[in-house]
Amino acid sequence: MCGIVGMVGHSPVSQALYDGLTVIQHRGQDAAGIVTISDNTFRLRKANGLVKDVFHTRHMLRLQGNIGIGHVRYPTAGTSSSSEAQPFYANSPYGISLAHNGNLTNADELKSWIFNKARRHVNTTSDSELLLNIFAHQLQQAKNLELTAEDIFNAVAEVHNLVRGAYATVALIIGHGMVAFRDPHGIRPLVFGKRETEKGMEYMVASESVALDACDFEFIRDVAPGEAIYITEDGQLFSSQCAQNPTYNPCIFEFVYFARPDSTIDKMSVYASRVEMGTALGKKIAREWDDLDIDVVIPIPETSNDIALQIAQQLDIPYRQGFVKNRYVGRTFIMPGQAERKKSVKRKLNAITQEFKGKNVLLVDDSIVRGTTSEQIIEMARNAGAKKVYFASAAPEVRFPNVYGIDMPSATELIAHGRELEDICELIGADKLIFQDLADLVNAVGKGNKDIKAFETSVFNGTYITNDIDHSYLEKLDAMRNNESKEQADKEADSILDLHNEGSD
Repeated sequence: MCGIVGMVGHSPVSQALYDGLTVIQHRGQDAAGIVTISDNTFRLRKANGLVKDVFHTRHMLRLQGNIGIGHVRYPTAGTSSSSEAQPFYANSPYGISLAHNGNLTNADELKSWIFNKARRHVNTTSDSELLLNIFAHQLQQAKNLELTAEDIFNAVAEVHNLVRGAYATVALIIGHGMVAFRDPHGIRPLVFGKRETEKGMEYMVASESVALDACDFEFIRDVAPGEAIYITEDGQLFSSQCAQNPTYNPCIFEFVYFARPDSTIDKMSVYASRVEMGTALGKKIAREWDDLDIDVVIPIPETSNDIALQIAQQLDIPYRQGFVKNRYVGRTFIMPGQAERKKSVKRKLNAITQEFKGKNVLLVDDSIVRGTTSEQIIEMARNAGAKKVYFASAAPEVRFPNVYGIDMPSATELIAHGRELEDICELIGADKLIFQDLADLVNAVGKGNKDIKAFETSVFNGTYITNDIDHSYLEKLDAMRNNESKEQADKEADSILDLHNEGSD
């Protein structure tokens, strides 16, 4: 999962881009980047790390210009090296810089196409660089040197024809303006807004509406699936539907876990969706666990707070904050490497003993993916004195890999894959375990927008909305993931050995 922002203004945009990235930092903590255009030149700063650590005063002073884009990244495709940080750049045609949130499912096919048909070189393993070169090649087909909005929309239409998967994209074209477009299924979110100034109207696009809020932009609407938005350097706005058969299939996991509660995605409030999730799950618990003696409902902060409160109200049981979260530790689910996730859980949470001692507690989390965090938190609750520990997940069992930009591509890493409820319960060490039903989850999120008929729910039911994922594709992903895990383990072992050798000198 990554986050993108872009802005066309009448004064320097670097501070607004920085502010926008800080409020979508939850979408990626691996790397950050900003590129602006000044004096017909790209000004770029990108590196591994959090936004606050990547950009210092000297960098911000260099990021001059009234138009720019930004990106926060965590690695789903490619590696976590600084060379994979976005935005990417291509010098032809015109000069293009691009950032992207999502994952392309036909990346291998596209690599061959770029080399054999477009005669272009891709220097990284990032599928975002693939997308950049495909878009650049299609722009190069324009007949006139001076690009028109129609030329740009034609290029985006050709991108849609070639590319499969999930992509919310923002790009700069030197001498022309900013382009933003969304895949024909609308899997990853993208919004845009406006801000009236003395010099004229300014525009911003972003992964989540909170970025607009933070920069005092008025929300206009979501970018529609398949749609492209083009804003010229002088602030003229154009839009066009560039896909032949677009459908609305937003990723439901955005509402379960990734997005901030104060965001609105495709007219659906993330906060309201989570409240509805809690109501539905509370009713299921009351129906199926009417014989259990639960003393207190405790959320695993922070995504599940609103869900747990609704469950407590449904059950008429006290709600308590039993864990204190260290806000200076990143989100464990999106940390690269299983070893790093394991180490960070106890650094991230600490139990308040009096809320657990001698009680039967119901712990509530948004989801269970690998099970590592759930197991350790249940152990914390027992060590704090809980008599019984029951566990509720606001999402159904995550049984299948995600191929659209969420870092869970290997089925072997998913605790629910190939296992029944009792097996999962035993593995995480709970006394009782319950999951939300998929129909209830879809209903809870979909209440905010009745026009959406189907969500992207592949991690729960194995149905991939792009209709291009088969068993061989998933096997290849699994093998790739295992190789990457082995390489990571070798690196960690080498680091430990290096430290040991240093200590022995």
